[in-house]
Amino acid sequence: MKIFLFILTLIPSLSNLNAQQISKFIEGKVVGVRDGDTIVILFDEKPLVIRLAHIDCPELKKKQPFGAAAKKFTSDFCFGKIVRVENDEKFDRNQRLIAVVYNENGINLNRQLVKAGLAWHFRKYSSDQVYAQLEIRARNNRIGLWSENNPVPPWDWRKPKN
Repeated sequence: MKIFLFILTLIPSLSNLNAQQISKFIEGKVVGVRDGDTIVILFDEKPLVIRLAHIDCPELKKKQPFGAAAKKFTSDFCFGKIVRVENDEKFDRNQRLIAVVYNENGINLNRQLVKAGLAWHFRKYSSDQVYAQLEIRARNNRIGLWSENNPVPPWDWRKPKN
């Protein structure tokens, strides 16, 4: 029992070790795309999960409309390529680094997803007006998920249905 408790005390410091190794700008090869707003890069010879900041894409696992399209867009944009990751050295509750991802041409993936109508501006965690304006434009032009009559935001889609 004492060994188990000792190991539990080590877990927070192990996760903090990652945060100490991350600087504001890092680069890595994209080795996985979990869904539209989550990728895995190879950083320092280890996988690092990145959660795209400012946005929330439709749910892939819960089969939300446009979830598969968002994943495909992200995969086409960056899978197998070197990306630059800009972050505030913060991780979410799932230990994913929250960041903005740029391809080799300096194009912002996070913004491109909103512009393509494949993500919502995640206002709960972002007040960035560029994302707000991109979402308004996509809505007005009925692009991507905005072509649906009443698209459901992912944060509502994730809620248990009674």
